[in-house]
Amino acid sequence: MVKINGEELNIAGKTVAEYLATTNYDPKRIAVERNGDIVPKSQYGETVLQDGDSVEVVSFVGGG
Repeated sequence: MVKINGEELNIAGKTVAEYLATTNYDPKRIAVERNGDIVPKSQYGETVLQDGDSVEVVSFVGGG
């Protein structure tokens, strides 16, 4: 199980990119943190989520 934004999901073995493809996040407007480290966008396709990982997906909102 992988904890994403506090929710346990059975997605171990999938890449960050594969997970994001199943969501409504705009990849241009998010940051992904895995176990306390920011995952560079260039590594979304090769970063495999492991059982026990803790992931936070943060969306940036524009405004003024």
